[in-house]
Amino acid sequence: MNKTLLVVRVLFLFLCLAGAYLLWYAVGYENTEKLPIYLVVGGLIGTLTILIDLLLKGFSLRGLTAITFGLGMGAVVAFLISSSPLLEKGDAQVIYLVRLSLFVICMYLGSVIALRGRDDFNLVIPYVRFVPQKVDSAIVVVDTSALIDGRIIGIIQSRFLIAELVVPRFVLDELQNIADSADPARQAKGRKGLEVLNELRKIPHIHFTIHESEIGRGQQVDAKLIFVAESLKAKLLTTDYNLARLAEFQGVDWLNITALARALNPDVDVGEQLRLSLVKTGRESGQAVGYLGDGSMVVVNEAAHMIGQEARVEVTSVLPSAGGKMVFARLSL
Repeated sequence: MNKTLLVVRVLFLFLCLAGAYLLWYAVGYENTEKLPIYLVVGGLIGTLTILIDLLLKGFSLRGLTAITFGLGMGAVVAFLISSSPLLEKGDAQVIYLVRLSLFVICMYLGSVIALRGRDDFNLVIPYVRFVPQKVDSAIVVVDTSALIDGRIIGIIQSRFLIAELVVPRFVLDELQNIADSADPARQAKGRKGLEVLNELRKIPHIHFTIHESEIGRGQQVDAKLIFVAESLKAKLLTTDYNLARLAEFQGVDWLNITALARALNPDVDVGEQLRLSLVKTGRESGQAVGYLGDGSMVVVNEAAHMIGQEARVEVTSVLPSAGGKMVFARLSL
């Protein structure tokens, strides 16, 4: 148990007992026989309140926001109905009971509806800010692939991206499941993602939030990510090309770290000299293949004998491809 909460609860119980004692003193301190009754009632009230507090342990601030909104809307609806001409005439006692029933029923229904729809309601409320006009405080939802990739740390530390980073709870759960996998490769990826999360928390110039959400537990993670980003009017940070395209189809802006890395790589021009490692044979006889830093394939003619070595080559042509671009070269003289 949190020590601070324990101190607060003990103090609250003491104040309940002190209040009961003061009430007994104000009513009639001469009658000492009733003092134990006052103290017992005060202690029971304090204990009951603390028990309610313990029962509400899993009730988040988002839930409180939703239920408060629902109670307010229910009260407004009940007031409008009770103020209508329908209840102007009739027995006063009956009208009073009808209005009381309206308030109870409408406030109950309002709070239940608000709690059921808190994913739609509370996704936006926690991120409302009072900022000057024309100042845009960006929100970026981070997915699992971006955390496992790890390059997000360098991007944030360079201040290239300044935004409020939001990691949904289901992304954190997915990372934990990957880290607990029996497959060593998946386990290493999951642990790396969790380490990246811890590093992001330590960066002082960004605001990092774990977003508590209970969106459709049966839905796929990609659909949940797009829903959260769309609800928050946020951008989606990912390295998953398919997720980025799906987000674009849904009208959600996305940031792809891999696309950024490719954009930052310098263009290769015809006639340029390069040094690269040749790793395998090409399709045609005598060809060798190497790769640039952005993953682009470089096909070197008449270089099969240098596979496994680093060669100096000259670019002869550059062709666009689905993976970026394909470069053809020859050994430099």
